Amino acid sequence: MSKWICVTCGTQYPERDTPPEHCSICEDERQYIGLGGQRWTTLEEMKATGYRNAFYEHEPHLWGLETVSEFAIGQHAKLIRTPHGNILWDCISYIDDVTVDLIRGIGGIQAIAISHPHFYSSMVEWAERFDARIYLHARDRRWVMYPSDRIEFWDGTQVELNPEVTLVHVGGHFAGSTVLLWKSGANGKGVLLTGDTVSVSADRRWVSFMYSFPNRIPLSAVIMKGVRSRLEPLSFDRLYGTQADSVVEYDAKGVVIRSVERYLDALRRTEER
Repeated sequence: MSKWICVTCGTQYPERDTPPEHCSICEDERQYIGLGGQRWTTLEEMKATGYRNAFYEHEPHLWGLETVSEFAIGQHAKLIRTPHGNILWDCISYIDDVTVDLIRGIGGIQAIAISHPHFYSSMVEWAERFDARIYLHARDRRWVMYPSDRIEFWDGTQVELNPEVTLVHVGGHFAGSTVLLWKSGANGKGVLLTGDTVSVSADRRWVSFMYSFPNRIPLSAVIMKGVRSRLEPLSFDRLYGTQADSVVEYDAKGVVIRSVERYLDALRRTEER
């Protein structure tokens, strides 16, 4: 029996003798099936072929994690170290003893919080290795491919994981898309971790928002106004997106609000043509 992992999106499925016939995450219109068709692997196969995890420091008490060589859609995770316990934001598919020992050496993981289903990856495996709880927004319940008692579905607008860390539901990319507000980050000015719910653009003066990034499907004006209403009350000066270099170093809230207005203006001009 193996816990099969989708090679394209990185989602792990429960134990079974043979790989699943379909990956529901990849068959959704926000994702895709690779050109080689549906393919599967396991953690054991990944280890045998030389995968490993790399760590880097974004700023004091905030670490990034990525799998090398790049796997699936290139998911990165973030580890926030707080006096109240460490929080893993988003998740990656690969985990091994080296990763576990390193993280345990700096306090382990108290909770795992994930922005949206494209980062569910091997979340249950991670939670079991660290005896951690997983926090997912209830509106994305249907996208959980590997059910577990470790998953806690939360509803509403916000949930506080500890005095420094709050999850905020914003919607958009997925119905349950969530961001994480780390209040003491950026020297106390506040950090927002967004996955690709809010995507950092090549020009760091802007961020962007999409229903599907690979398939280039935009969000509607109504949904974007809802996203703006959830982000406007938050206080943050720095923003980290998906990748190691997806960072808005300062005035991140201003960048986000101006980017929403630019997006809405582009939709208006398109409708007027």
